[in-house]
Amino acid sequence: MSETGAETRPLVRELPDPTTASNVRYDPSFEDLRDLAAGDETMTEFGSPSYVSETRSRSADLTKNAVDAAFDERDHELVDDAIARAGDREMVCVDRLMGRHPDATFCCRLFIPAEHAHIALGWRDLFEPSDGREPDLYTVMDPDYNETAIRVLPDEGFTAVLGTDYIGEAKKSFLRLYMYRIKEQGGLGLHAGSKRVRVRNEEGDLQTVGQVFMGLSATGKSTLTSHGCWLEDPEDATMLQDDVCGLLPDGTVAGSEGEGLFIKTIGLDAEEQPELYEAATHESAVFENVAVDDDGTVHFDEDRYTSNSRAVVQRDQLESADEEIDLERMDQAFFITRNPLMPPVAKLTDDQAAVAFMLGESIETSAGDPSRAGESIRVVGTNPFIIGPEGEEGNIFRDLIEALDIECYVINTGYLGEKSADVGVEESVTILTETARGTIEWTDDDRTGLTIPESVPGFDIGEYYVPDHVENYDETVVELRAERRDYLEQFDELREEIKDAVY
Repeated sequence: MSETGAETRPLVRELPDPTTASNVRYDPSFEDLRDLAAGDETMTEFGSPSYVSETRSRSADLTKNAVDAAFDERDHELVDDAIARAGDREMVCVDRLMGRHPDATFCCRLFIPAEHAHIALGWRDLFEPSDGREPDLYTVMDPDYNETAIRVLPDEGFTAVLGTDYIGEAKKSFLRLYMYRIKEQGGLGLHAGSKRVRVRNEEGDLQTVGQVFMGLSATGKSTLTSHGCWLEDPEDATMLQDDVCGLLPDGTVAGSEGEGLFIKTIGLDAEEQPELYEAATHESAVFENVAVDDDGTVHFDEDRYTSNSRAVVQRDQLESADEEIDLERMDQAFFITRNPLMPPVAKLTDDQAAVAFMLGESIETSAGDPSRAGESIRVVGTNPFIIGPEGEEGNIFRDLIEALDIECYVINTGYLGEKSADVGVEESVTILTETARGTIEWTDDDRTGLTIPESVPGFDIGEYYVPDHVENYDETVVELRAERRDYLEQFDELREEIKDAVY
């Protein structure tokens, strides 16, 4: 606090100038960072580095931003401590560019103690080299701090990440602010993957469809986004982004990560996820908390340290990854859920799509809160990184999809009922492909209250009719709708016509 009692706000100019500060190694190469982190590395059988962190998931409950909460004296002390500690120990500083679109590119500067260089090693491989511009966003990460706390100053573009050594926390510190900046421009940041699909329509003509997938970590977002859909030339499917995008007012979906993906590796399978498996087993990957023996043998099916084991993999190792990261137009949006009362896919009206956005129904994963993994949860926009009123985000989403004429769907990548029918990768990919082709025949189903497929080429959709898999379905779904409506009532900013569209 200042002598007048006013809150003081740290300025990024108080950070060391990495080009002149004697305690800072500025923009070291991959090799230099790997050398710095050599004491923490186990080399895998593929020749890639593997590290084990003490913190193994995001510290969501210990994160606070100055837009949604008033910072007290202790919050400002935490930010001041982060800045001060960056100037009094050996640090690594890395600048990278997040995004390529002229309206959605930000220079990111990460400071981290040199003894934790492996975090910078993994983080730098997600984004592209800076072109020398001044930074827009700053993060100081200090894993050795005696308290775990993440403090975000959105308007200053600054994040202090204290007491955690999880690579994902560094990654999300910048992507959180990326989405906030997009919203300030009249668009909307999305926790989503994006994909360009070129397929033959019912008339046999080639058409290009832009698809976007919104889902929580570990619900199949990366799998569906990166999947090549088993298409053969001239049809194809190319991944543009895996995790965070910006829906701009003109319908462009700007990408954020230009070089890498931060994928979940537990259960990674060469048959079901061939491209991700190939990328993860290339020497360019960086592992975090993956089960690796002393001799380098890798066990993707083992949760030795956590079920939230991760790898930073390179886009150029994915055959389905396009050289571009921006999607020219968003045609179809898919909300990925694991709600057992939802069909494999349903087509939504604009108001229902806004409901789906607000509900963000899924299951908790080890990436968010390992202690609650497997529990049913709701996260607005399937985006745990929203800054600002969440109801406002639902209104913005509703207005954008109407103005841009975007088709919206909810897709269940889990089980129906009491695990009596599993919607696997093959079924989900078939649905996505045929949705892009426009070959699905839809029907308004009175019992579910949804528009669901009557037929899907190559898929016996009749076997997946949800009421056939749930005892007392009608009573259960009435209770679900009432509970959903009650949930939506907490968002004061959300328009009533959206609340009334609950399904």
